[in-house]
Amino acid sequence: MKKNHLKSPDLLPIAQKDRKITKLGYSFMWVGMVVVLATFAIGGSGVMTLSLPWVILATIIGSLAIGFFISLIADIGIEHGLSFPVYMRAPFGTIGTHIPSITRGVTASMWFGINTYFGATAMNGILDLLFGFNNWFICFLIFAIVQLVNTALGIKSIERFADLAAPIILLISLWMYVSLSDQAAAEGRQVWSWVENPVSGMEAFTAFLVVIFANMGFWATLSADIPSISRFIKAPANEKNWFKRNKSSLIGNLVAMPLTQTFMIIIGAVSYIAVLNYDPVVALQESAGGFILVILLLMVVLAQWSTNTAANVVPAATIFSNVGGPKFPFWAGVITAGIIGTVVQPWRLFDIIIPFLLFVGGILSAIVGILFADYYLIRKRRVNVPELYELHGQFKYFHGVNVAGFIAWAIGAIASYFVPEYGFVVGFIVGGAVYYFLGKYWWFKKYRQAELEDPSDEKYLGISVGRDWMIEENNVVEEVVEDIPNNLDLY
Repeated sequence: MKKNHLKSPDLLPIAQKDRKITKLGYSFMWVGMVVVLATFAIGGSGVMTLSLPWVILATIIGSLAIGFFISLIADIGIEHGLSFPVYMRAPFGTIGTHIPSITRGVTASMWFGINTYFGATAMNGILDLLFGFNNWFICFLIFAIVQLVNTALGIKSIERFADLAAPIILLISLWMYVSLSDQAAAEGRQVWSWVENPVSGMEAFTAFLVVIFANMGFWATLSADIPSISRFIKAPANEKNWFKRNKSSLIGNLVAMPLTQTFMIIIGAVSYIAVLNYDPVVALQESAGGFILVILLLMVVLAQWSTNTAANVVPAATIFSNVGGPKFPFWAGVITAGIIGTVVQPWRLFDIIIPFLLFVGGILSAIVGILFADYYLIRKRRVNVPELYELHGQFKYFHGVNVAGFIAWAIGAIASYFVPEYGFVVGFIVGGAVYYFLGKYWWFKKYRQAELEDPSDEKYLGISVGRDWMIEENNVVEEVVEDIPNNLDLY
């Protein structure tokens, strides 16, 4: 009998008792995730045409907007304990899920390579100052291996590292801001008013919108596969109120992320004002030295580590495990992500990769719209979870493919391509709208869905009705969670 490749142990729903990430833990993960070179780049490019206060306002708007989208999709993981590639079987089919999922997995792996290279340059700077050792490639390999091992140890290990790194990152980033501000003042530039090439009128408004959508497009990839992380977040059982059930997610996405994102945008902007380079490693090497520089560069290393494990390696490894099936466990997906991130040679293609990845982010925004339409508008959060793991179940569709999903993805992606500055919003709206109409009025009339025929909360909701979805190797059982305390937070 052929083994069911859909039931890989690493892809089964996460039970309530196995959800280990607390409110504070998730917020700390965000602190590390936003400290990446592309974040600094948004700040640096912003002050080329706008003053820093306007860049900050645009960043706050964009961060809150994308945080809201992330929170919406995160409920898939919180409610049902499902990862991104598994739920994608609903809008794309049990086989079709692999194409958009791999697109995200390769993107995440490439981001891993870029961030590892950025962190390796900082690590190399530290070792050069302390011991006279200067070989960034050796630093790259060591840093990559350490991050991959940390991720392979599991989500709790990642959260523990974030708990350790986040306070250090925040304290050192404050120090970094002061150092860069002093450097800017020494150059005769006032950080809160200096603009390289000021614009006004419609040009200023356009520049303002670009900063907003740059922040949104940057996190479009994570907003698609956030269920792979959110399924590990602690949530109360039998809580039907969406806001209360998603409280931990909302605090991280709408408080921790916007605040930290804005502050790191400020550092990128101040770095550019100080030395006309948004890379704080370059700026710090010009403005500081000795032990102070070592401490500041340490923040960059810790931040890349925290970012990569949570935002890049976990989603990529989960996706590759989904493609490979039971014989390709999570740790093998971790290694695959590391190999791809290295093979693309981010140190050679750095200036090409970032625009490419941001372009891919626009394409993936259509997937976010499709997920929203499928989960909220069509299924109304009710999901026939056991069928997601059946080779010949309701999600097999046409030879394992949901054609409506692929048509909507193609149209949404093309629409986002023609308006790259507003790619996320356009891709989300077009992709979601096309999928809704195709699914509701065509595809799901052809391929009947149990949760649409019988929209029962008790049958098809998860933790909000006290259910853990338990999928066994040869059969399916539903385990109802009883008397689960709601106050399990460690913080």
